[in-house]
Amino acid sequence: MGLFSSSASFVRYAVEGELPENFWDFAAGQIARYSFRDIDDSYEEQSMGWVSVHNMFDSSFEYSSYAVGDYLVLSLRIDERKVSKAALKKFCLKEEERIKKERQIPRLNRSQRLEIKENMKLMLTKRAVPIPSVYDLCWNLSEGTLLFFSTNKKAQALLEDYFKETFGLYLVLQVPYLTAMHLVGPDEQNILADLKPEIFV
Repeated sequence: MGLFSSSASFVRYAVEGELPENFWDFAAGQIARYSFRDIDDSYEEQSMGWVSVHNMFDSSFEYSSYAVGDYLVLSLRIDERKVSKAALKKFCLKEEERIKKERQIPRLNRSQRLEIKENMKLMLTKRAVPIPSVYDLCWNLSEGTLLFFSTNKKAQALLEDYFKETFGLYLVLQVPYLTAMHLVGPDEQNILADLKPEIFV
């Protein structure tokens, strides 16, 4: 569930680092540079990039802006071609049997089997349709916080790396204690230090 869903799951990040001067000009250049590139007509296994939160096919942001007041809203789209291990094993064994019959030999050596595996993986990758995943985010520029609408650990790791690559800023996952520290401010943080766990029956 994403940003515009009636219900959603998300994680909160703190954005660490200084925003560049003329931030919106900087952001426009970086988002264009790291926008999503389609791999439907190629044989690449993965493509990742920024798209509009309104339309996963809008990577040039012709129909909607990512700038909403003091917020930056984007979606991270990841397309992957996946080859099933079971399918790869099946086609490898089938090809091995064909070659053994053709050459009338009892078995193949390791290098021959590895070559067959590489060829079969390439063949199956070419046949596979890229599967898209889209994850929304909302970055509050004034507060330096970001909501990412996924609790998937792999997606979070990809976001953290890609965000750093795009904007040169670090994302720090906010556990409840760190979020509370951010909300109460520096003058009241001693209150949190005195908190003790309670058991509710």
